[in-house]
Amino acid sequence: MSDFETPPAEQPADEFRTPEVPAPDQPVDAAASQVPASETPEVSAAGLGESVTTNEPTDATSSWSPETEDVARPAPEAALSAMALSSQAKARSPWSMRISLLLVAALVGGLAGHFAAPSSTGGGVLSTTNAPATGAVLPSGMTIPTLVDRVLPSVVSIDVKGQGSEDQGTGMIVSSNGLVVTNNHVIAAAVGGGTITVTRSGSTKALPATLIGTNPMDDVALIRINGASGLPSVTFGNSNSLVVGDAVVAIGNALGLAAGTPTVTQGIVSALGRTVTAGSGSSSETLSNMIQTDAAINPGNSGGPLLDAHGDVVGMNTAVAGTLPDGTNAQNIGFAIPAATIKSLFKSLLAGESVVNHGAFMGVEIMSMNPSLQLQYNFSVSSGAVVMSVIPNTGAAHAGIKQGDVIVGINSTTINSAQDITSVLSSLHPGDVVTVKIVRGSHHLTLKVTLGTQPH
Repeated sequence: MSDFETPPAEQPADEFRTPEVPAPDQPVDAAASQVPASETPEVSAAGLGESVTTNEPTDATSSWSPETEDVARPAPEAALSAMALSSQAKARSPWSMRISLLLVAALVGGLAGHFAAPSSTGGGVLSTTNAPATGAVLPSGMTIPTLVDRVLPSVVSIDVKGQGSEDQGTGMIVSSNGLVVTNNHVIAAAVGGGTITVTRSGSTKALPATLIGTNPMDDVALIRINGASGLPSVTFGNSNSLVVGDAVVAIGNALGLAAGTPTVTQGIVSALGRTVTAGSGSSSETLSNMIQTDAAINPGNSGGPLLDAHGDVVGMNTAVAGTLPDGTNAQNIGFAIPAATIKSLFKSLLAGESVVNHGAFMGVEIMSMNPSLQLQYNFSVSSGAVVMSVIPNTGAAHAGIKQGDVIVGINSTTINSAQDITSVLSSLHPGDVVTVKIVRGSHHLTLKVTLGTQPH
């Protein structure tokens, strides 16, 4: 992957917002369920016109550079009700004061048959072998150890100090001159003053880093390792080609156990196109078009790569489902920001821009159009953002937008995906009136929508 251009001088970043965490409406089963065409999916009402809380075989030759960047258009499958989520930055305070890591090994009766054979002499001989262990083989034919060896040099642990706190997370080297992509919530403590250091995998040396650009709304940030050169970088794959069931591998500084020694977990893509509200402490964020996976994601994994079977980055690990309102703990449900979203934001991050969410809210839950969705529901257009539900008493509801409409334009901007709507609304304010172009069946309509305030 070719080096990215050197960014301009660092510009001040905006203060990280800390809205209240919205209370979930009801518990959700851990397993993803299909949404019948005749039913209205249950969705989270939080967020600003983002995709429905629903959900690519990957292209081995698909890689990304700024010259070939695309727009995030993951292919969602099902709806998921609102749940409490934990952003996965590893906070040393209060984590270090409240959590003790217990490593427990449980031996069960299944081992008894190997060791319970009686011996009349009281002695015995242990059977041994010198056969080497073999790595699990991915559908691509690559073993996981081989994949890890290839990608690990491009993964870094991140430590951030500022505003009276210390956070830990993970990052991905995206250029040989030290540009690193991570989650915004990982580096949030350093916004407005603070220090960022990174430790490369296999090293114990902390290297100073500088904040380049932030995007709190999409939870993506760009930093640079000071004075770096000749570093290996990750390759971004095609997240738009993911399908449920694809094998994935997650790498990250889980639990902050030891900088420079990332944890590796394996799983599958369990759903696509999820909208989730993630919170950590007093802050929260609503993220759309997320990849759902059962590969274990833990505090400290944030900002680390979610890899496909070829070792290409298809997502950035960000959040994990936590405890539901009834006290039930969600199991094996983690979320990653699609690579397509990261690629679409890279230019603005590199330019040192800081995206501010003004809270404009349209009142729809949406997901990106994709070939399978178009075929399933016989849509007449192949691109746009499909309205999965309309929230009552919002601008969208008052304007007459309906479930099943496809938004194809807002003002002068063509809408090709749910991410496009999020980008447009980010620059608008509550009270603004926008012209929304929709396709309803074979009819093309233009509606006026007055934007409201994003609920908390």
